[in-house]
Amino acid sequence: MGSILDRLLHGRAMRRWRRAAKAAEDTGLSDLRVQRNQARQLRTHLDRLIHVADGRLALPQVGTSNFPRPHGTDWAWRPELWRGPLPTPGLSSVPTKSKLGDEVTLFHDCRFSELTLRQLRNTREADLAAYGLRMDVFRFDGSFLSLVVDLPDSARHGLTREHILRVSTIIEVEKPLEIFARLNIKNGPNTEQIVRELPLNEEEVMVEFDLAYSRMDENRIEKIWLDLIFEAPEMNQVILRDLTFSRRRRAAL
Repeated sequence: MGSILDRLLHGRAMRRWRRAAKAAEDTGLSDLRVQRNQARQLRTHLDRLIHVADGRLALPQVGTSNFPRPHGTDWAWRPELWRGPLPTPGLSSVPTKSKLGDEVTLFHDCRFSELTLRQLRNTREADLAAYGLRMDVFRFDGSFLSLVVDLPDSARHGLTREHILRVSTIIEVEKPLEIFARLNIKNGPNTEQIVRELPLNEEEVMVEFDLAYSRMDENRIEKIWLDLIFEAPEMNQVILRDLTFSRRRRAAL
């Protein structure tokens, strides 16, 4: 579409319709009728192209990892589910340990699962992530429900107790509920766990994990994952429009 020939043809078509528009007041009625029909046919295709282009260009870009990061950030990440389309976009009657993509797993202890997970395309102007995750919970007869996000190996490389790990999200809920974020760091035979409640009543839903208060062995970190734990989720819909991670070193005292 951007070749020299295309540009020449486009320029010629523009000149033709510019001349026809300027001469419309004096053009013979039979010729004017033909030009009007041609212009209407052309406008149909142009309007369709403009409509689709406006919609697509207004959407968050697929694959983007851009999001606000604190000063001094030395690692940042957005999971694949929020970056681009998954091969399997949704699951219904989701059994425990079901994965959506390679990084997100749902855990629960329901006898009969009435849960659905679905990746959806973000369309709001405020969204930076291309995709979001919708979870619908109907009858819930279990005692726990958690969404586990496995962090990549890059998250543990160079990680020390001087770091602060930030988790930011955009969440919509159908009715109020409590959501807890639990950071898990497996180091040798031990797993360090730090729990924070997500402040859903605040404009920026963000929690920080200060690793100075942990007892992790920096030299034996094997794996890091985050549990999002949903309390009393029955008959609710939760949409995670975005989920991002970043880390920075604590300011020197």
